[in-house]
Amino acid sequence: MAPTSPSTARASLCAWAEAVSATPSGPSARHLPGFSAPAVGFEQPFAMLEACHERVQRTLALLARLRAHVRQHGADTDARQAARDVLRYFDIAAPLHHEDEELHVFPLLRAQASPDVQTLVQRLQQDHLAMTADWAAARVPLLALAESAAAPFTPGDEAALDRFAQRYADHIAAEEGTAYPAAQTLLAPATLVAMGQEMAARRGA
Repeated sequence: MAPTSPSTARASLCAWAEAVSATPSGPSARHLPGFSAPAVGFEQPFAMLEACHERVQRTLALLARLRAHVRQHGADTDARQAARDVLRYFDIAAPLHHEDEELHVFPLLRAQASPDVQTLVQRLQQDHLAMTADWAAARVPLLALAESAAAPFTPGDEAALDRFAQRYADHIAAEEGTAYPAAQTLLAPATLVAMGQEMAARRGA
């Protein structure tokens, strides 16, 4: 396989960053952090939560590409912009998503779900606390990069970024595989409507 040229690698990083940052247009689009799917509205709160997971995964993929780019090209303009995109998502949208779950999904499951699911929810809530600490460590080198620092990521930086990305991947799998389906079986339609309305209100929609 022919090696990727520097110009192609930079174009790839830019294209991926633009895809992550893109906001759909049209009457059904939601111009809100973390919700990029135009067919999803607050009347479908679990679809909104899963759309946020998709955005998390896309942003983590951008982070992986950014790290590879920095190793090859250093802290150039494209890298700094990608770092800003990652920071913006995990500083603004991700905490709102966690709040949605802490208010509307986890309390219900801890009160009414099976013992196995209740144990899982305890782990997921612990994950949220750990993710806050993980992000505090991971954002330090990203912020330095976004602010034009020329130094590459240190081994400690790489370890912090690895830990953050892996915890999120495991967390999403557990929520979509077990927690969300269990919650949906317990929620009445009227409660789902209220959940969506409260999610919208927290975002000023």
